[in-house]
Amino acid sequence: MSQRILVDLAISADEYLAYYKGSARQVVAKATDGRIVRFPASILQRMVSHEGIYGRFAIDFDDNGRFCSVSRVG
Repeated sequence: MSQRILVDLAISADEYLAYYKGSARQVVAKATDGRIVRFPASILQRMVSHEGIYGRFAIDFDDNGRFCSVSRVG
């Protein structure tokens, strides 16, 4: 049984550049259910636009807590 976490993200392009350069490796966000979640910034790489990363995202994990996929849901 996998887990899905929904997070609303608002990361500017300049902020994401810090992740890209490696000075920050993890994103910490509040899930829509109130939990604080931490995940590797690298999973968002294909979601970056010229403006940054904005919107609601579903992050799926397997039973062992390993990342499976991320998708924009809103």
